[in-house]
Amino acid sequence: MNSPRATVSKVLAYSIVDGPGNRFVIFLQGCNFNCTACHNPHTIGECNHCGECVPACHADALSLVDGRIVFDPLTCDLCDDCLEACPIDANPMVREYRVSDILELIREHLPFLSGVTVSGGEPTRQIGFIIALFEAIKSDAELAGLDCLIDSNGHLGAAGWESLLPVTDGVMIDIKSFDDDVHRNLTGKGHQKSLQSARFLHEAGKLYELRFLLVPGVTDSDEELDGLINFVRTLGGDVRVKLNAFQHHGVRPKALEWEKMPKAGVERAAARLREAGISHVVTPAVYL
Repeated sequence: MNSPRATVSKVLAYSIVDGPGNRFVIFLQGCNFNCTACHNPHTIGECNHCGECVPACHADALSLVDGRIVFDPLTCDLCDDCLEACPIDANPMVREYRVSDILELIREHLPFLSGVTVSGGEPTRQIGFIIALFEAIKSDAELAGLDCLIDSNGHLGAAGWESLLPVTDGVMIDIKSFDDDVHRNLTGKGHQKSLQSARFLHEAGKLYELRFLLVPGVTDSDEELDGLINFVRTLGGDVRVKLNAFQHHGVRPKALEWEKMPKAGVERAAARLREAGISHVVTPAVYL
């Protein structure tokens, strides 16, 4: 039987910002949102093999063969010039990984790991791979102690989440705005599915964290924070809320025109949430 495959933008052997402890993170390629403020915009598109990236690669790690981009990871020096050249926010350096390939990489770093996170892009677009990977981890005596998390925009229906519930230990849901029009301007999609996913996962006991991106003058208003407070209250229980600060690292040119979110702005928002009775509020450890 063939091992399921996924189109992977990047793998991180160690991360302390993608869930609790030290995480092995798989960033899957492709997203159903088109966020202006995305800090990984090269994970949004899917390569159409136009060839625009080839002349940008000084290391000759990219070539166009029979109408398709071919990537040589051994030649690549990780300059990322090809990402800047891509007109559709795709990553020409993607690689196809089998579940067995990922398991092998996890084993190499196992002594240092707390768990595994599948991110993106939007990981649930490759849901079959996630299910197969998490099932393999949980059925392996050596790896079963690792918790398995998903970082998602929440744009997935209940049937999809139902198929993931048996294999995932938790989901981090990103909500970009509690105003539907603002959410559409930021992402290209409405927020209803994301809110429904958060409710569904919380009821199932699988909502690990609700994430909210603070953008100065856009999502840091009292109205937005009230929306966040009221939504968390409707969920009930002790919901973990992580406030992320918009920064310029990795974003698209349009977002570089926006102000960065300072620490003081995040602390103001966190204080407002705590005053409203939301005690489990997490703020960034580093501001770039």
